[in-house]
Amino acid sequence: MNTIISLVISALAVIVTAYLLPGVTVAGFIPALLVAIVLGVLNAFVKPILLFLTLPINIVTIGLFTFVINAIIIILVSKIVPGFKVDGFWWALLFSIILSVVNGLMFAIIKD
Repeated sequence: MNTIISLVISALAVIVTAYLLPGVTVAGFIPALLVAIVLGVLNAFVKPILLFLTLPINIVTIGLFTFVINAIIIILVSKIVPGFKVDGFWWALLFSIILSVVNGLMFAIIKD
């Protein structure tokens, strides 16, 4: 049950973040739910591989290259999920940052 609640909260966070950013569009709740699922799967399986492969540049940039990896994953999600569109790299970067903040705020509100 906690997994379903987490997915719904993440989907709502995707909708809120897409509403805040004009360069990101989501067609409705079902595409947002698919974004949350695909993003979770890619973060679980692809992100660790990318972090390992880019470890030297990540060390040199003191971890800031992780934001670039997050943006790349968002762009990949936009290619996979129909109904979710990101206009470019900078919108994906901003989307990933704001999504993290909105998701964190929503989970903090729900826990209290």
